[in-house]
Amino acid sequence: MAWLEHTLRQYPEIAVFLSLGIGYWVGGKSFKGFSLGAVTATLLAAIAIGQFGITISSNVKSVFFLMFLFAVGYGVGPQFVRGIAKDGLPQALFAVFQCLLCLVVPVAAAKVAGYDVGSAAGLFAGSQTISASMGLATDAINRLGLPADEAKRLLDAMPTAYAVTYIFGTIGSAVILATLGPKMLGINLVAACKDYESQLGGGTELGGAGQAWHQFELRAYRIATDGPVVGMTVAAAEASAPTGSRLFIQRLRRGGAIHEATLDSVLKAGDVVAVGGRREQLVALLSPKGNEVDDPELLAVPVEGVDVYVTSKAVDGKTLEELAHLPGARGIYLRRIKRGATETQIPILPKTKLHRGDTVTIVGRTQDTTAAAKTLGVIDRPTSVTDVAFVALAIAVGALIGSLVLRVGAIPLTLSTSGGALIAGIIFGWFRAIHPTFGRIPEPTVWFMNSVGLNVFIAVVGITAGPGFVTGLQQLGVSLFLWGIVSTSIPLIIGMFIAKYVFRFHPAILLGVCAGARTTTAALGMLTEAAKSQVPGLGYTVTYAVGNTLLTIWGMVVVMLIS
Repeated sequence: MAWLEHTLRQYPEIAVFLSLGIGYWVGGKSFKGFSLGAVTATLLAAIAIGQFGITISSNVKSVFFLMFLFAVGYGVGPQFVRGIAKDGLPQALFAVFQCLLCLVVPVAAAKVAGYDVGSAAGLFAGSQTISASMGLATDAINRLGLPADEAKRLLDAMPTAYAVTYIFGTIGSAVILATLGPKMLGINLVAACKDYESQLGGGTELGGAGQAWHQFELRAYRIATDGPVVGMTVAAAEASAPTGSRLFIQRLRRGGAIHEATLDSVLKAGDVVAVGGRREQLVALLSPKGNEVDDPELLAVPVEGVDVYVTSKAVDGKTLEELAHLPGARGIYLRRIKRGATETQIPILPKTKLHRGDTVTIVGRTQDTTAAAKTLGVIDRPTSVTDVAFVALAIAVGALIGSLVLRVGAIPLTLSTSGGALIAGIIFGWFRAIHPTFGRIPEPTVWFMNSVGLNVFIAVVGITAGPGFVTGLQQLGVSLFLWGIVSTSIPLIIGMFIAKYVFRFHPAILLGVCAGARTTTAALGMLTEAAKSQVPGLGYTVTYAVGNTLLTIWGMVVVMLIS
């Protein structure tokens, strides 16, 4: 043990990686559906390792925290801007009210309890499960001009308060929203979601990845001599399908030769046609009276499923029903819609609207998906290359702007380098959503910047605060935990009633709106499970973008209010 202590003091970088390794391993374990998560587990591991009295340069956490904040802003940028500017305004406005509640209640609790600035900032971060706020709170405390030992005492108190209040912050918020919320508001989630789906013209979506049943198929049929489509053009034959059916003739074999089907191709008796569409429609409409044949060569059509990043103004706000009638939609089927930084899955319903910044997965022939992608935006093909120049310069510009200080009398006003990086991420993330020709950051890289960037910051905080953690816990432990319950519960309960009676959100999305404003993904997971539907996610994305931004900034505001 003495050798380990000496080694970690001599090489503090080992302590950081040891904290991460233990944190991610323990945080990935779950018991009856609950897990600490990587952030809390890393913090606790770092606090334990920090008992050795290890010194780490503060520049380490600053670098990784700027990287993390930029990734957060980059991810939520498109939804944040759209939510503020367009039809998400009521949800965005509610998120502001919810975030104000989440600020006022913990600050009031800290003042009543008589906590210092560090404990107050930790109480806020833990009870609202917004660990990123501790970074801005750290900057704010360092700017108070306190003696070094006093500033260190306050900074060491922050992770103590965070660790004590975080557990209920996570579990409690999920239980309040997903279990108590429907009962308190008198909402039948399952019925409400079915009603919402019916309003959007939807039904149950079957099938999925990894299943033997495939939603979309391509089958070959021989046209009989007296077939109803004999003499019709391909366009007329496709239009003759019953309302609600989308069947497309992709190719045809005539006289032993294979031809690509065009809209003005005339069908003849004896032709073998390759027809694509939903399995249930092919079975119901063609199989009973069609002469299905096995023609591997005809069916050897290059088909792909690709992700398309929606950037077009022409399709922004359009329903899927409207988009299905566009020329570029021929032969294309929609498999998935993902929205926001959390990649919330949006139900595929006729009245569902597409927005810029959405990622849609489409299926069809390569030439059809390429044509559709030009209408919707750009194909987002998998790549491992990151535009590092864009990332580095954007963070540098944001941090430079954030470092500026405006003095109003004796009061210094500043975004701080952290706030500047966050704002830069939002702006550049939104700009890339409109012009995706530069600044690409692949999803795995965004995850790395988000998760590892934050957890390195948390590890350094925990290691530095380790020696004072036990003392702080002994002094404030029980009362801090109870005040954490108050700070978590009251804003959520008040927020739910405001969402119902003031903003009058539909019951199906109301609790999803609340979960997004509090950035509690665990609650959204419980809500969709209880609702047996993805509909609650429709209220999550805009409020998450606003909530994630404001709650992070509140870390600095808490310090200003308490100090």
